[in-house]
Amino acid sequence: MIHPKACFRLRSALAAAGAMALLGLGVPLAPVAAQEGAAAVQDITVTDVVLPLGGTLLKAPKLTASGTRLSKEDLAGILRPDSSVPWETRLAQLDAGSLTVPVLTSENVGPGENRQVVTYRDVVARDVRGGRVGELIAAGATISVVAGANRSSGTYGQVRATDLDLAALNRLYTLPGDGKGPVQRVYGTVQVSDVTYSDARGTTVKIARLSGRDLGGRQVPDGWNGAFEIVAAGLQGAHDRRAFAGAAADLIEATALGSLEMQGLSVSDSDPRGPVLFEIGRVGYASAGSDAGTVLQDLAFSRGSLRAHIGRLALAGTSLAPTVAALRGIAVEPGAEAGLSDVEMRRLAPTLGNLTLNELSIDLPSEVAPDPAPPRDARAPARGAGPDANRPGVGKAADPKVADLKAVDPLAVTVSPRPARQIGLRNAVLAFGPPSDGVPSTSRLSLSGLSLPADLLAGAPILGMLPIYGYRDLDLDVVADASLDEKARDLSLREITVTGRDIGTVRLSGTLGGIGPELFSGSLPAATMLMFSGSAKTLDLTVENAGLFERFLTAQSKDMSLKPDELRKEYVTASLLGVPIILGNSAAAKGIGAAMGQFVMKPGKLVVHAKAKEPAGIGFIDLGAARSPAAVLDRLEVEAKAN
Repeated sequence: MIHPKACFRLRSALAAAGAMALLGLGVPLAPVAAQEGAAAVQDITVTDVVLPLGGTLLKAPKLTASGTRLSKEDLAGILRPDSSVPWETRLAQLDAGSLTVPVLTSENVGPGENRQVVTYRDVVARDVRGGRVGELIAAGATISVVAGANRSSGTYGQVRATDLDLAALNRLYTLPGDGKGPVQRVYGTVQVSDVTYSDARGTTVKIARLSGRDLGGRQVPDGWNGAFEIVAAGLQGAHDRRAFAGAAADLIEATALGSLEMQGLSVSDSDPRGPVLFEIGRVGYASAGSDAGTVLQDLAFSRGSLRAHIGRLALAGTSLAPTVAALRGIAVEPGAEAGLSDVEMRRLAPTLGNLTLNELSIDLPSEVAPDPAPPRDARAPARGAGPDANRPGVGKAADPKVADLKAVDPLAVTVSPRPARQIGLRNAVLAFGPPSDGVPSTSRLSLSGLSLPADLLAGAPILGMLPIYGYRDLDLDVVADASLDEKARDLSLREITVTGRDIGTVRLSGTLGGIGPELFSGSLPAATMLMFSGSAKTLDLTVENAGLFERFLTAQSKDMSLKPDELRKEYVTASLLGVPIILGNSAAAKGIGAAMGQFVMKPGKLVVHAKAKEPAGIGFIDLGAARSPAAVLDRLEVEAKAN
């Protein structure tokens, strides 16, 4: 096969040689002018056009080409479904000022009984030259989908595309390649407006506007049609997963998308437990540049009286490279197998990068409480009771203000909502490092300005007691930072910090041994294995008081009918004498007791550092089986200090 560029150069050389020969021989040019006149620009119409394109069948009852030099027979030949001429050659001959199709139907059938039909109306393609379309517009479209037992339908508003390369689209879908060639741009821009889509289950999706830029891809070994068929078959049942993995990896690497934006997305569901509405003001994606990543703005969720809103959600640094690498590994396996194990699914996880959230608010369902019943003397007079003649004012005209008062039903209960309760979060950042065997090597979570009613934590350790100490609303900051060393099988808790306004700060760090990626699968065997393989190597604990201890002391002194200072002295004594006895009365135990006593006397900062004497740490199973705290403390090097 001659390369298209070589063909173009050959045609140019022949044309130049012909012109030179004509000039050299002095042949008159009148016959050439006559031929151009015979191929004058005209409008032609063909009917009943049927075009099979891979798994898609296009039907157009009528197609009109305007401003073309093609004859009706030429156009019909280009569009013949059974033509032996390759599509790329035929598309190169397609040339017209515009193509108009009043109704265009696209049908996709399979697998099984699945079927999708899209009907476009008033389709106009302008500036059609050699298989390229300058602008393609459809006034609207309807879609009908059958997927198993589910039936769905929808409508589109205007559809517009620019710089459409039909020849490139044909090459991508039908011609094989090695997946390493240059990206072939198919669309310069694409815009779709007013999308509405609903299914038989009561779910409705609406999109006000969808637009994309620079859509294209590379040719893959099976062609895009073949690759999609392989992937679809692999998702259906017991098929050789090697072919599925290879085709999926090909498509992921071959797809190119410059940018994508969606505005006014809403998803509603008529759930019997209460209608659900999910909305996103804007979704934006860019593959490169300063805006690379995905951004979601103005997210809202509602169900009954529950409301949630997120101002902005951004994801940056995401990479599918680990996913592709895992798929490539499956594709070259020596034996044929079906399906993917949990471990293999975990290895398909991409690099997530950084997730940033701003301005989260959740309005909790309002609780209602009945107002107190009206007083007994406000009830209406008994039936049949007449006016009292001896009462002053009898026989006078009724006071209009009194007449306006309505009788109060003694059984009526007025229900009024309690003040709305809200959970808020000012900022959140979740960052992940490159995955190792599907588990991120590093992870960091930061929450700033987390506010919530204190009673929501009822039943939780320590925090569940905060309402008793007078806290109604909590304002918290949280940081959790960890890293996994796969070779050393160590999990480093670099920082776990919780800070509460007018409460204090708890900071924890340490190292756990015997931890590998397989222990994060979430399965019971892995959790059980952790008890036998895991160990504690180091632990650092810092407690800073910012008001909680004083509230605790005040509440406890009231319960015990003591003054706060009296109770403080008792706690100091218990720390200095009782804690060492509980911990075995060793030097480390006495140091811990002394530090706790100093903290109780002057609540400021308490710091405890513990390190296992054995390099491998203390096994979790040993910690659980220890007969007393003293048995554990004897295996640790401990330092404690206060203030």
